[in-house]
Amino acid sequence: MKIALLIPVYNEEEALPLFYDTLQKFSFPQKERIELHYLFVNDGSQDKTFSLLKKIAQENPLVHVISFSRNFGKEAAITAGLTAAQNYDAVIIMDVDLQDPPSLIPTFIQKWQEGFEMVYAVRTTRASDPWLKRITANYFYKFYNLLADRPMPPHAGDCRLLSRVVIKSLLQLPERERFMKGLFNWVGFKSTSVPSVRQPRQAGNTKWNYWQLWKFSLQGITAGSTLLLRLWTYVGIIIAIIAVLFACWVALKKIIYGNPVNGYASIMVTILFCSGIQLISLGIIGEYLSRIFMEAKQRPLYLIEEKINL
Repeated sequence: MKIALLIPVYNEEEALPLFYDTLQKFSFPQKERIELHYLFVNDGSQDKTFSLLKKIAQENPLVHVISFSRNFGKEAAITAGLTAAQNYDAVIIMDVDLQDPPSLIPTFIQKWQEGFEMVYAVRTTRASDPWLKRITANYFYKFYNLLADRPMPPHAGDCRLLSRVVIKSLLQLPERERFMKGLFNWVGFKSTSVPSVRQPRQAGNTKWNYWQLWKFSLQGITAGSTLLLRLWTYVGIIIAIIAVLFACWVALKKIIYGNPVNGYASIMVTILFCSGIQLISLGIIGEYLSRIFMEAKQRPLYLIEEKINL
């Protein structure tokens, strides 16, 4: 069996040698002969990551490298790797930080041999993550599944095995604003989960800050559902009904009690509330519009500067 281990990397000069040495020492318990290829996608690293990848690829012909002209993001790196590995029997996506342990690989392969087209790891605990990240991750999955047309498994990351039929199906999806976790779920096929205890990062530092995670969450929510756009129609109807009822109450109060000059606080609260609702709705429309704008440009998802052993 010819399997590609797809590893996106960005400024991982500290973690890369440890990851590669760990995988080299790892043995497969399966009886069948497995030809494991390493497919690294260098996402525009600014440190020595690409130099290390060149050295590893020179020593091992089973190591393949794709290097971008600049940083295009992890979603683009995964897509480039899947494009290069579409003729493999299967692809396993794994991060270089070893937070998803290599011991998942044999389990993935076993489930695949049982007939599953996609096998994904579900984190049973996130104790290694900061408390704020754990809380925000929990709420993100709940909010996403509340809105999404196809809810995705909570705490299922990118670490997973994809069969050839799943890879070719994913490559048929042309959008540029990609949220891979949602796309993995959208294509369907027979899937199963594998429990995983998320380990602390073994070397280096994470490249994700909270602002990037926030933008990534917005991208995922807007890519997975249009419910937020439709929701404001109903919010507008409800506010209009409340406004009509309030107008009737004001008219009735005038008829019965006259028209004393009062109500400054209630008027200000009403104006500020309605203004806030309008700005929120415009912001949500703007999020969707910006993604339509990016799709309309028809720019390539990534640009490859160099390939090694491909």
